[in-house]
Amino acid sequence: MMDNVSVINMLTLSGLSGTANYRVTLFVLTLLCYFVIWLVNMTIIVTIIVDKSLHEPMYIFLCNLCINALYGTAGFYPKFLYDLLSATHVISYAGCLLQGYVLHSSACADFSLLALMAYDRYVAICRPLVYHTAMSKQRICIFVFIAWLIPFYLLFMSTITTSALRLCGSHIPKIYCVNWLISNLACSASIATVIVPAFNYTFYTGHVVFILWSYIYLIKTCQSSKENTSKFMQTCMPHVLSLAVVGGSYHFDLVYMRFGKKELSQNVKNFMAMEFLLIPPIVNPIMYGLKLTQIRQRIFKFICSKSSL
Repeated sequence: MMDNVSVINMLTLSGLSGTANYRVTLFVLTLLCYFVIWLVNMTIIVTIIVDKSLHEPMYIFLCNLCINALYGTAGFYPKFLYDLLSATHVISYAGCLLQGYVLHSSACADFSLLALMAYDRYVAICRPLVYHTAMSKQRICIFVFIAWLIPFYLLFMSTITTSALRLCGSHIPKIYCVNWLISNLACSASIATVIVPAFNYTFYTGHVVFILWSYIYLIKTCQSSKENTSKFMQTCMPHVLSLAVVGGSYHFDLVYMRFGKKELSQNVKNFMAMEFLLIPPIVNPIMYGLKLTQIRQRIFKFICSKSSL
């Protein structure tokens, strides 16, 4: 009997079935959205990199959050745009694993970076006297490195366990690949594919709990001081809103993928599937750019200097 892993080299993505009549329109809209994602995120990234006055922990973490948005969306949009213009929607098994790895690791890196932002605001408001010591350049480099390393490592282990499965199917009922759907194609269940994702979910649930606790503590602390209240509203509210956008989007997609109703139309399913790849990458940089005064001033100053030429 042949090894099923060696037989199934290509997987089919069925999410785009029934969209033949308006694929060109969908392609143009998707391309426009991807362009906007690059524009708004690159604006924040370049502004922070070029302006040395923004080389502070909060802005460095924000820069990495925008870089992660470009990394995550790069794992989806190019392939999705190609599929919109293609008659067949297939992906290699290795490509499917890679896409799942990029999407999962990007999602986890979002929470790692948001946890760093929460810690940064906690130290800045609650322990201002030790802020420069606690958030020195060396520590920031270590924090950022760990924030990227941990999700990359955890999802690498998850992808390795998924790749070891013997597949008895090749149909992915979605517009992109995720490890859980690949695991559903396995001929038999594997303990590793249960334990590793369970650990990852628990680990990043801990991140969410830490972030929520941090901001609840900050809100209570800031109520006793008008100065701290103003600082919280100026620098913490974008983080709180970002957590709500990111957490809500990922939770919505995860719950729908696991428990969603099958009778929904394919268009609704597709929107639900790509919602976390559309809303947070656009909303977060726009929200930070409008709310954080220093970034807003640098962007407006740059625009005005170019328009006066």
